[in-house]
Amino acid sequence: MGSTGSRTPFWMQANQFGTVPLTSPSGSVRGGFEKYWSISQSGKTDNKWRAGVGVEAVANFYDNTKVLLPQLHGTLRFKNWELYVGRKKQSLGLADSTIGSGSYAWSGNALPIPKIFIGTTRFVPVPFTKGWLSFNAFYSDGLFEKNRPITSGLKFHQKAFYARLGKADSKVKLYGGFNHQVQWGGKSPYLTQNGNLPDGLSNYVHAVFGTIGGSGDDITFFDSTSRIGNHLGSVDIALEIETFASSIFLYRQFIYEDGSLFYLTTLSDGLTGVRIRRKNSYGANFEITEGVLEVLYTKHQGGNVFVIGDGKQRGIDNYFNNQQVRDGWSYFDRTIGTPFIPPTSQTNWKWPNYADNFTSNNRVTVLHLGLKGTLFRKVMWQSKLSYSSNAGSYNEPFVGTPKQFSGLLALHTRVNLLGGMTLKGSYAADIGDLYPKTHGFMLGIRKDFSSF
Repeated sequence: MGSTGSRTPFWMQANQFGTVPLTSPSGSVRGGFEKYWSISQSGKTDNKWRAGVGVEAVANFYDNTKVLLPQLHGTLRFKNWELYVGRKKQSLGLADSTIGSGSYAWSGNALPIPKIFIGTTRFVPVPFTKGWLSFNAFYSDGLFEKNRPITSGLKFHQKAFYARLGKADSKVKLYGGFNHQVQWGGKSPYLTQNGNLPDGLSNYVHAVFGTIGGSGDDITFFDSTSRIGNHLGSVDIALEIETFASSIFLYRQFIYEDGSLFYLTTLSDGLTGVRIRRKNSYGANFEITEGVLEVLYTKHQGGNVFVIGDGKQRGIDNYFNNQQVRDGWSYFDRTIGTPFIPPTSQTNWKWPNYADNFTSNNRVTVLHLGLKGTLFRKVMWQSKLSYSSNAGSYNEPFVGTPKQFSGLLALHTRVNLLGGMTLKGSYAADIGDLYPKTHGFMLGIRKDFSSF
């Protein structure tokens, strides 16, 4: 990878599970292995019980060499359920996860957080509904990195539940559900007793259910009037329509972080999108097989006034920032949620008043277009084109509302080398006032081994 400056363009490094360096030029060598084995009783072929392991290693070479492990897990599966320990790449939320901008709360922009996870691997039919009602859900707990900029020993709780109305082959399907993430426990120098954030089993229960209160010597006024830990997520709805020629998926993610959604004051904030996939290919030299159009809006945040106990004036939600967890909704200095709310350190706008907060830019409007298709029937292509308006934050607004365009065009094709390999390349650009103006490229080659 290389670029016209020292920064890797936005869409070349965003939503890559934290594996692509922010600095340029750089090189990367990757390798991975994942396999599942049947552990059913001898002679049975139902394959209900399976055990698996997975590992992926990435070595990046730039100013210094860094080795990352975006996947390292041991997994036990039973039918459509799984239990795993470790790191595993995961998509979350009712939104497109390939050429979209990424789900609001969990976009794939950071390294996967190590955790213990139990949940479903797909939508599972509810008994006695003949497949008309299905669900997809999980529950997990994990740990953040040790050497965070401000906090330490921070714990992670995450769960999600989604329901589907309609059979898998129905022409129309309705979806709805939520995801819930919490940063809790550990230590912080801000708004704590002796530097300790509330911990222990009773406070874990408060963190899981998002209830106000808490117990123990470490409870502060901030904890007792707010909640134990930093909570955030989205409530999602979607509609899927199947036609003869295409599949249409419409979705909306409503943001919650500070209780404002309960009072319906942040309904305008969220991610809205539509994805259209073509079902038929006609063998043309140029085809568009899939398109995604999204709008992300986070500027309202319940308004610019916050009054405790007043639901109509419960504003300044300050997305991805928290006054106890001031290194914010991040993992190894990467935004865990949408990459359009970036760390302060990654933009041209480094406000002194936000030196001890994670992001100085959480009031944004983004228009995103993602496309993919084929070229000459052998080359696969995809593009991501995003335009954003950035207002900073309520506490420290940007001057002039900087605008930003970030784009990517990527190609890959099969080549007859060593039994078949994939050659891939991409061009990306950042043009605007939020990031340094940059043009960059990537060239790579990949070999897959389907069996051993």
